[in-house]
Amino acid sequence: MRDEGRTVVQSGGPFDLADADAYRRWRDRKLASRVADPAELLVELSLLAAPTEAERAAILALCRRANMAIYAGPVLEPTAAKKAVAALGAALGLHRLDRNLCAEEDGISALEVRAGSGAGEYVPYTDRSLSWHTDGYYNSDAEQVRGVILHCVRAASDGGGNALMDPEIAYIRLRDEDPAFIAALMHPEAMTIPANTLSGTEIRPARIGPVFSVDPASGALHMRYSARKVNVVWRDDAVTRAAVDFLNALLVADGPDIHHWRLRPGEGYISNNVLHNRTAFEDAPRPDAGRLVYRARYFDRIEGTEPCR
Repeated sequence: MRDEGRTVVQSGGPFDLADADAYRRWRDRKLASRVADPAELLVELSLLAAPTEAERAAILALCRRANMAIYAGPVLEPTAAKKAVAALGAALGLHRLDRNLCAEEDGISALEVRAGSGAGEYVPYTDRSLSWHTDGYYNSDAEQVRGVILHCVRAASDGGGNALMDPEIAYIRLRDEDPAFIAALMHPEAMTIPANTLSGTEIRPARIGPVFSVDPASGALHMRYSARKVNVVWRDDAVTRAAVDFLNALLVADGPDIHHWRLRPGEGYISNNVLHNRTAFEDAPRPDAGRLVYRARYFDRIEGTEPCR
């Protein structure tokens, strides 16, 4: 492999555009094991903080198939739930938390409506819809988010559901349509996220990088993406524009590759940072009764989910 920024070009293997045989073998295995119904993703956990060996194995098997699992555990009060989320992550090999701008001291973010606060400037901390994205698409090369847990403590009165899509399936749909789309989206300058400024002060520089890359440590495919219409600048060439249009159309079409789930209290998603969105929601009128979801982002990929080649 050779490293060109974050884009790692493999010599052979399923993500090398020159190795059609390896891609076909991987593609066929991937599609044969594809999850057709989101209910297949559900794993019941007796204790959120300490999954049994069978529960852990079930989560890992699903993450190998679909890069995600949905779990249902006991309903816990917020402090206990947050500690349990950290323990669940550790049980699955997730240790290096992304202590992003609005995360709390322990590195886990409380996603709830924060009107009148600095965090309220960012859509996850409002009741508005979130467009399709992977988490941390604005992070530096060295701090790419590879694992994510979203845990529901309190659900909204109405709305707040998610759609989820495995990035490996998105890769397959793009490559099958036109391999040039993959070449364009693996270009080290494919997508630019402009600098983030707050009150005239730059708090994060511009980030420039590919949409698809290969993690040199695991050989796994990684995706950074946002469907936002503002604060995203795409490389100005015809193939990149066509690739982005195709991907956006794929997501908007809402076909069988996309899974829908509305988290209930005690439920959560654990994933290798899959594509997802969130619908707008209506919150309870009482204080401390609105939607509360804990988000833990990790620089680690879920343990034992490296791709078969």
